[in-house]
Amino acid sequence: MTPASRLPRAFFARPARAVAVDLLGKRLVHRTGVQRAGGIIVETEAYCDAVEPDLACHASKNRGRPTGRTAVMFGPPGHAYIYFTYGMHWLFNIVTGRAGQANAVLVRAVAPLEAEDLMAARRQRRAAGTAQPPSPLPRSQWTNGPAKLTEALAIDGRYHGADLCDPGCPIWIEDAPPVPGDRVRAGPRVGIAGVPEPWRSMPWRYWIADDPFVSPHP
Repeated sequence: MTPASRLPRAFFARPARAVAVDLLGKRLVHRTGVQRAGGIIVETEAYCDAVEPDLACHASKNRGRPTGRTAVMFGPPGHAYIYFTYGMHWLFNIVTGRAGQANAVLVRAVAPLEAEDLMAARRQRRAAGTAQPPSPLPRSQWTNGPAKLTEALAIDGRYHGADLCDPGCPIWIEDAPPVPGDRVRAGPRVGIAGVPEPWRSMPWRYWIADDPFVSPHP
């Protein structure tokens, strides 16, 4: 497939939950120079898809007003919202919905599809600084989490705010056949234990059943 098959803005100009489900099975691609690396999206999370502020979402801070960090989420759909967490990891989100109302989908996991050797090497570099020579990472651990996939695909803060629908953007989502509904699972989002109910238990995490690259969470 070519960049011409990248998903259009209309795909993202919908509620976060709908986009999160429909992203399953699509392909996340990052081109560096002439080299493409990418994978099939197998797990997502939706944020701020509600009339009331989603307290698990960054956009609920500052009384629901944009900050320097979250302004992208309040902008037009189809842009990348990328943030740094725990002082060591980048997480890749896609802005959804309509401008002025913050919505986004976190891409949590992908199944490697293109440039697997390159992705494996990028992931291996983190272990290279340990005292013992690192063992090769199993393929199942290359991209089975939001921080792992950004490392494998070399996605970082340089691309915060990038327009994924722009033909010139080196990161995009390619179209692919939809995942059958009976293969889609839903459950609470991950890593938000400090968030109050009902937001902590909202079943806004979606994944492809039995896919080996889904992150290791119930």
